[in-house]
Amino acid sequence: MDKTETALGAGGTTGAETSRVAGEVVRKLPQVTLAFWIMKIAATTLGETAGDLFSQTLELGYFLTTIALFLVFVITLAVQLASRRYNPFLYWTVILSTSMAGTTMSDFMNRDASAKYLAQGSSSLGWGPQGLGLGYPVGAAILVSLLMAIFVGWRLSGMTFVIRDIVTFRAEALFWSAILVSNTLGTSMGDFLSDSSGLGYAGGALLISGALVVLLALMWVPAVPNVLLFWAAFVLTRPLGATAGDFLTKPVAKGGLDLGTAGSSAVLLAVLGGLMAYAHVRERRRPQVPVRPVADGR
Repeated sequence: MDKTETALGAGGTTGAETSRVAGEVVRKLPQVTLAFWIMKIAATTLGETAGDLFSQTLELGYFLTTIALFLVFVITLAVQLASRRYNPFLYWTVILSTSMAGTTMSDFMNRDASAKYLAQGSSSLGWGPQGLGLGYPVGAAILVSLLMAIFVGWRLSGMTFVIRDIVTFRAEALFWSAILVSNTLGTSMGDFLSDSSGLGYAGGALLISGALVVLLALMWVPAVPNVLLFWAAFVLTRPLGATAGDFLTKPVAKGGLDLGTAGSSAVLLAVLGGLMAYAHVRERRRPQVPVRPVADGR
């Protein structure tokens, strides 16, 4: 396995939670390849447009939408944790649910009922509090602290960070907790770049793309851990999706394409669905290769 493949896979096949089926250990999460990152960006962009569709376009508000989407995340995660092998449709549904929930959770934390966050002519947005109004810096600081706490707890548990070697229920639960918080953090970062940095939607997306290129170059630096590169890229692809989603849906006067949340979400869902179907076909053709199990506590 060369350096590029190793780095893309965060030290292995990717996100390889495993379980015993028919006496052998098989993957529960996908291999991290270029296709993985394309699907990740598509899912996070859809998470941005779909989250805004429910909370803003349909005027359900950040509070109600956050509760509803978090419940969707819990249900899809429970099915994923109970599954015995990798299923592309299931895995990417959980990723999508974390992206949608992360979008509205971030909005609820950072925004408030001020006019700039409401549609023109609206005085309220859904039932319940409009938002906590913490602002992007405070919201990001809280989310970074939560993400660091998850990683510290993960480290203290003695379980491996190498994704291919995750083989326990607890490790996979930590993995998905980190994904939910990182997607929420990524939304805050993307919204800050789009709304408050002065870069605009396209400028924010270009900045994040540049940061991802730097991470790609670091794959060939032996001193940089592959696991660190994986998680840094995983976090950064979320604000890329957030800025791309805003670029698609926001008015032209604000620097967007004004395609609308409904239309953009429908197109992105079709794209993601096609990619999931392709991944499913490839997975069915792939022989189940046993993966070395790692005992809990290592």
